[in-house]
Amino acid sequence: MQDIGPTRGQGVTVGIPYTVETGERLRKYRGRLPAAETFFDTNVLLYLLSEDTAKADRAEDLVANGGVISVQVLTEFAAVASRKLGMSWGEIRDIFIPIRAVCEIEPLTVETHDRGIEIADRYGLSFYDATIVASALDAGCKTLYFEDLQDGQVIGRQLKIRNPFAVP
Repeated sequence: MQDIGPTRGQGVTVGIPYTVETGERLRKYRGRLPAAETFFDTNVLLYLLSEDTAKADRAEDLVANGGVISVQVLTEFAAVASRKLGMSWGEIRDIFIPIRAVCEIEPLTVETHDRGIEIADRYGLSFYDATIVASALDAGCKTLYFEDLQDGQVIGRQLKIRNPFAVP
């Protein structure tokens, strides 16, 4: 699996300092925007835990407005939070509560997997990145917030890649 997200020692808080405050904030915004408009890559969610205040605030603002994530995003988040951040499974479950309250979850299907292979081949993306793109397309999203892909790129005439941390 590719190395994703911030790592310990690079501005990431290992605990869950935002859980109560941010969790409540995320819950109150549930359903504000059509979820099918926006999809989030794993890194956006990981930055909710960052000590980089600007990125953490930006991630929180985006996620609070609702959107879509895939089962793959949840899986990658849990793997990084457990392995790199040393978080317990209980802490990871607690973080997922407010995220699931504001985000729809797109399943990972065989069709999504196959579409991911096609996207990886056509656009030269890693398979894991391409599968996230495929999930966003399957969900009918128009915007994919993804820090590591080309900002402004359009895939499948439908999905615009946006770097959530790029200066406008």
